[in-house]
Amino acid sequence: MFAVEVRDHIMIAHSFRGEIFGPAQALHGATFVVDAAFFADALDANGIVIDIGRAHEALKAALAPLNYRNLDELPNFRNTNTTTEFLTKHIYDGLAGPARAGQLGRHGRDLKAIRVTLSESHVARAWYEAPLW
Repeated sequence: MFAVEVRDHIMIAHSFRGEIFGPAQALHGATFVVDAAFFADALDANGIVIDIGRAHEALKAALAPLNYRNLDELPNFRNTNTTTEFLTKHIYDGLAGPARAGQLGRHGRDLKAIRVTLSESHVARAWYEAPLW
């Protein structure tokens, strides 16, 4: 399996509901390093998995609505704990559409899966990985 991975970051604010979150129940900020890996069984005729530049632009587009935002104020996140794990799936969903539509420089059916990893510090990260089809 071949993969291409691109990276960006976001800065957000949010709070959590539930005793398990302790002090994180209060409004707090986070800076996430975001890695998106795109998987294919084989390289295309150009010798690539996808176009790295297009993948990076797709990641930026998926992150733009979150960056420098208080996630508690976004209507689609109301009453949702926007945990690191939750955000990995949300970002995956934002990348899956362009990947399936062939907007990354390769026919979408040639791509097998995407993995989105959010690192919230040098010692903690979460990811979501799923097939595209």
